[in-house]
Amino acid sequence: MDQIQTHTPPAISRYVTFGREQWKALRANTPLLLNEDDLVALRGINEQVSLGEVADIYVPLSRLLNLHVAAVQHLHEARREFMGAPAPLKVPYIIGIAGSVAVGKSTFSRVLRASLARWPDHRRVALVTTDGFLFPNATLEARGLMQRKGFPESYDQRLLLRFLADIKSGVPKVCAPVYSHLHYDIVPGAQQCVEQPDILILEGLNVLQSPDGGRDGSRLFVSDFFDFSIYLDAVEGVIERWYVERFLRLCETVFQDKESYFHRYAGLSEAEARTTARQIWESINLRNLHENIGPTRERAHLILEKADDHRVRRALLRRV
Repeated sequence: MDQIQTHTPPAISRYVTFGREQWKALRANTPLLLNEDDLVALRGINEQVSLGEVADIYVPLSRLLNLHVAAVQHLHEARREFMGAPAPLKVPYIIGIAGSVAVGKSTFSRVLRASLARWPDHRRVALVTTDGFLFPNATLEARGLMQRKGFPESYDQRLLLRFLADIKSGVPKVCAPVYSHLHYDIVPGAQQCVEQPDILILEGLNVLQSPDGGRDGSRLFVSDFFDFSIYLDAVEGVIERWYVERFLRLCETVFQDKESYFHRYAGLSEAEARTTARQIWESINLRNLHENIGPTRERAHLILEKADDHRVRRALLRRV
């Protein structure tokens, strides 16, 4: 009797994977709308984004997002027509950017904002970071949370959720607190106001996290307001190296300012600075990555994996 051969079905993935060259090809005929002068003001302290990276990674991404924005706008118009609403309600498209400390979220978000704002049908693109929604240091100290800054419990989740709800509800002017990296604290009385943008980019460690690791049927999360989300990723050892390199650079620059919260590190030798940076990384940032940030990776619509030179080497796009 012939044996019946059985085949194990392949594992089902939520994502379609693109190598760098495959992703680059998705640019199609979309023009490069940024130049070298534009990038000067957008680069981070330790990350030099090139025009080649913009052409290969950001242009295809901006094309994808432009198509998404157009589709959502069409859906809103169809819903308005169905409901018989007298005038269209402007509902901003919200993009969440997540990932570890030192993975390059800030630079990525600035370049993405500039790329999207060049499209004629959504020129008003706002960028807000969740740093402004951290509790003030006085509150964190009173709650014993200063060593857990950046962990979910260190953010004013209610304020952040209210901000996003107002944005999605079409409130004409919505304001967020402002965070000073120099003083490592919320700036009293300062606000960043957003006035009905076409697109809002929200960047931060916590944007795909749940505050307590759990969820009941009625709990509202930050990510519930997102139309699209992106997770920046890299090998842990590489991110650690980027963090140490950034810390060394800050010791030579920002920490030299006597007003800096971290001015005490300004006089460290290179060896001392490296040791200090690794201690901070292992005790705080790596722990936060393991416990809270990394587990949210596959909640994102798009995962961009970076090589050790900061260039994106692979893109994973969630299946529709």
